[in-house]
Amino acid sequence: MSNFSLQLKGDRVIWVIYILLSMISLAIVYSASGYLAYKQEDSYAMRYLFKQIGIVGIGFAVMYLMHRIKFTYFSVGSKLLIWLVVPMLIITILLGTNINNASRWIMIPGINISFQSSDFAKIVLLTYLARALSKLPEKYRENKNVIQYVLLNIFSPTLIITALILQSNFSTSALIFVSAFFMMIIGRVKAKYLLALSGSIIVIAAFAFLLAKVNPNIIPRFDTWVSRIEDFRSGDPEANYQVMQAKIAIASNPIVGSLPGKSSQRAFLPSAHADFIYAIIIEEYGTIIGFIIIFLYLSLFFRTLIIAKHSQTNFGALLAVGLMFTIVFQAMINMGVAVNLLPVTGQPLPLLSSGGSSFLFTSMALGMIQSVKAGADVKTSNSTPIDNTEE
Repeated sequence: MSNFSLQLKGDRVIWVIYILLSMISLAIVYSASGYLAYKQEDSYAMRYLFKQIGIVGIGFAVMYLMHRIKFTYFSVGSKLLIWLVVPMLIITILLGTNINNASRWIMIPGINISFQSSDFAKIVLLTYLARALSKLPEKYRENKNVIQYVLLNIFSPTLIITALILQSNFSTSALIFVSAFFMMIIGRVKAKYLLALSGSIIVIAAFAFLLAKVNPNIIPRFDTWVSRIEDFRSGDPEANYQVMQAKIAIASNPIVGSLPGKSSQRAFLPSAHADFIYAIIIEEYGTIIGFIIIFLYLSLFFRTLIIAKHSQTNFGALLAVGLMFTIVFQAMINMGVAVNLLPVTGQPLPLLSSGGSSFLFTSMALGMIQSVKAGADVKTSNSTPIDNTEE
């Protein structure tokens, strides 16, 4: 066992937090899914626990595999995969599994395993942007075709991919765009270009709004998004059933909790084991554990900033910060929804909510971040000159 642990490279704190959150997910998913198993006569609670154990095991394997790959290979891979993502998203819209008027899942032929294509597209896009942004300082120095480079290599893939995801998943599309915009800011895209991008988004959003009003079939879930925002603003308990049940769970015993496995609101709260798992965590373990969960996510981001600071390349720094930002930002959105600070979005809590697609792609992203750290450690130990070029 000790020999195996020595093979884990990267940041030890990130590994510890990853394992800790994974173990918490096993306990809380098992507890939160208990009533769901009771309602399904052909099911039993241990089924969800075994499923989550399998997801955690595969997720660890994915993270381990990704962190053993030299991070510069991700730069080359993103250049190729960015061309695969667009048709994959189109196929998802046309042929994907439709749930609640949203086609988000795509089936892998031959093995009958489905995944959310937007999760994969997010990682590919942010990796591709890290590659493109790492070359931007050179373009500024050359002062030649800068606008064309920014438009074709940074803005265009961001707008195309987020627009394709928007058709079925507004919250994920917004999450990806904000993460991409954050990367553009730290990647030193000039303010005038960012203002132009922001203006374009406003125009596109206004056009999409009018188009959805005229023909709702173009954006099937448009009315759902509008109603969620209106319900959040109104504060009507009947319209905000999910949020109301989450607030009851949080307020039932906020200090020490009702103890593990003693949740009562899991019987009333839809998606208690998925989107609203944070409310169950506070109900069973108390507010202090709720704050500790927030601290763990913020610690992940802080450790990643250290990794970026010591990265030997611009690409590595941008890749690490960009991927971690989207994980932590998603976590804050999920917890914000649970405590009624934000409208319902449907975003899972990374590494804690039940669901294989989210857990596996989050593990992949963390593995890539650990690969950046491992690469920096190797270069530091070998005392090689800093190289800011990418393949």
